[in-house]
Amino acid sequence: MIASPARLASTIASLALLAGFSASPAQADPVADFYRGKTINLVVGTSAGNDYDFRGRLIARHLGRHIPGEPTIVAQNMPGAGGIKAANYMAAIAPKDGTTVHMIMTNMMASQAMHLPGIEFDTRQFRWIGNTTSTPNVINSWHTSGITKIEEVKTKELVVGAPKGTAGVIYATLLNKLAGMKFRIVTGYPGGNEVNIAMERGEVLGRGSNSWASWKSTKPQWLSEKRIFILAQVGLKRDPELADVPLLIELASNDRDRKLMTFVSAETAISRALVTTPGVPAERVTALRRAFDATMKDPQFLAEADKAKMDISAMTGEDSQVIADQIANTPADVVAYAQEILGDLLR
Repeated sequence: MIASPARLASTIASLALLAGFSASPAQADPVADFYRGKTINLVVGTSAGNDYDFRGRLIARHLGRHIPGEPTIVAQNMPGAGGIKAANYMAAIAPKDGTTVHMIMTNMMASQAMHLPGIEFDTRQFRWIGNTTSTPNVINSWHTSGITKIEEVKTKELVVGAPKGTAGVIYATLLNKLAGMKFRIVTGYPGGNEVNIAMERGEVLGRGSNSWASWKSTKPQWLSEKRIFILAQVGLKRDPELADVPLLIELASNDRDRKLMTFVSAETAISRALVTTPGVPAERVTALRRAFDATMKDPQFLAEADKAKMDISAMTGEDSQVIADQIANTPADVVAYAQEILGDLLR
């Protein structure tokens, strides 16, 4: 029997309504609903104009469109205490809802393990979103110093600049005490840019630490004009572009010293990582991680990074978290030796 037009129309309407009800739960996206119309604050723990800042702002321009709900992302500089101020903010003050992310400074895990003063965070509680590069840190001389190789620092003093409490102070101190170097360390600079200016002015004749990626992206002319010489690199393996430059680990003379050098070198495996606060719901952490992964493959992002001569060798948040936690959980005997050697630097 053929249904009447009115009955047929009623049946179709009922089926459409039923389909709408059944589809609604599947189409709902609580992560997108949360982020839609919101602003994410991307905290950079340094002053402006360096590799951390450039990377943070580059990510801020592209990450949002890969996050469900497409929130706006705004970068904010929060320098202080060698990165500790920003990490403390993430742990204690920032909202714990996934609306704040942080370009964390490389040495925060080792600083935590060594109980540096002022630390109120636990990097194991942060949720790691991803890492942009495993570039090594490097120690350099300025061209007027007359020093072009690390061995020369055993016989000639090299005055290097480094903000207090940062990796540059630690590396130079370790080399002085464990490898017979003659670095004289000048602190008091608020950031790496100020150390660069001090080199140009002749106040110092080297820099205790900067990332290789940063030199390439911020001062490529200094490299091409040989205004700086890379003396040593800090990582777990030599960077192919620095194949003739020794690792910090290779400058140690015994196994105990090598373990200590490995401890301070491991952090470079996650040199420029993005984290969010403790307490963020798991589904938002996952969304941020997958958005980061997509950004690292985004043609627009990669084109802009390439134009800025910024190397990208991305690592997932899950893998970054494992490395970060291993550094924070460094065995007590290695940490105790670090505290013995570094002494007053940790107070």
